Amino acid sequence: MPRKLAVVIVPRKRPRQARSTRLVDAILQAAIRVLERAGAAGFTTVRVAERAGVSVGSLYQYFPNKQSILFRLQQDEWTATGRLLDGIFADTRLGAAERLRAAMRAFFRSEYEEAPLRRALGDAAPLYRDAPQAREQRARGMPLLRALIAEAAPDLPRRRRAFAAQLYVATLAGMGKQVSETAGSLAEVDTWAAATADMFLAHLGHGAAGRRSLAAAVSGRRRSERRKLPG
Repeated sequence: MPRKLAVVIVPRKRPRQARSTRLVDAILQAAIRVLERAGAAGFTTVRVAERAGVSVGSLYQYFPNKQSILFRLQQDEWTATGRLLDGIFADTRLGAAERLRAAMRAFFRSEYEEAPLRRALGDAAPLYRDAPQAREQRARGMPLLRALIAEAAPDLPRRRRAFAAQLYVATLAGMGKQVSETAGSLAEVDTWAAATADMFLAHLGHGAAGRRSLAAAVSGRRRSERRKLPG
């Protein structure tokens, strides 16, 4: 069976002058617009170049293919999200549990406010998600998260803390996407974030708040579904 060729997702070169930096910025902004409008299926380098007002040849000076553009957009999104979460995780003015709660609320809000781009990047993920650079990028924030969970639950065995960190990330991704697609307002986003954070903290051993929040979330979900039923 022939080996599957790896997709090249690294840029051809980095801009070094102000003019080339502006060109790359224009390409990336155009790529966001094309991705939001056409989705991953309709995303092409030709459309991006047309939207940016540059030649395809100029685009290829910096990006070898559409996957490299999409991965750059995903990297920028990961970087912005990482800075947001790391800033909250490192804010020692709050207790560890409150930092976990605040980070979840901030992430849910960012998912809701940037839902079209996040959905499109999610659809495009199969184009580059198996690349080594993608795996490295996803793993960068885990040490800080694991340290925060250890602070929030010092009596939790190391293996369970490691699982809890994975659970937190999976919860952010899965629930954040769900809420961004179904919530009708920031207030509703915050309600889901609070309930989800309570459930996670209950998993760490922080009392019965998670069970109450789970019941409230399920009840609210049912009321929302009943309101959507015709007649």
